[in-house]
Amino acid sequence: MEALIRYALSNFTLTLLAAGLLAAAIALAAGPRPVTRGRVLEAVFAWGLLVSVGIGFFYNFVMHVFFSETAAAFIGWETSPFQKEVGFASLGFSVLGFLAFRGGFEMRLAAVSGIACFLWGAAAGHVVQMVEARNFAPGNAGPIFYTDLFLPLAGFALLAAQRRLRPRD
Repeated sequence: MEALIRYALSNFTLTLLAAGLLAAAIALAAGPRPVTRGRVLEAVFAWGLLVSVGIGFFYNFVMHVFFSETAAAFIGWETSPFQKEVGFASLGFSVLGFLAFRGGFEMRLAAVSGIACFLWGAAAGHVVQMVEARNFAPGNAGPIFYTDLFLPLAGFALLAAQRRLRPRD
């Protein structure tokens, strides 16, 4: 059990992505019938924003601000005062995720755009660390790197799908 918990927390981006999809499935199963494409899209997008972004970035905030040494070691870095800045930026993105959970298209566009800038910038930093410093620590080159690339892509794809389904003004 300890190993499973350690794995889930060490790979929190994947864990929370799966939890968001599970929450969406539960919401759809408990909701009215028929389950339409629009309802599936809304559930996946809303719960993804709440869990992957809201809770995920809050976890990142806690780790970088209150457990800086653990977070730095996981990434393969030395501790740095800049971790607090990353932590508080993560808190801001967490708030965006919570607001976008039940927010409209524009709120979700803001949330996805903000996290895309942050995560793709982080992914570029991870690549530099892999190439220049041969840093293949799990927090630099593992699932966190891949979700840094994937989550914004998924967010923009969900935005595009939501835009297509939205009635025109």
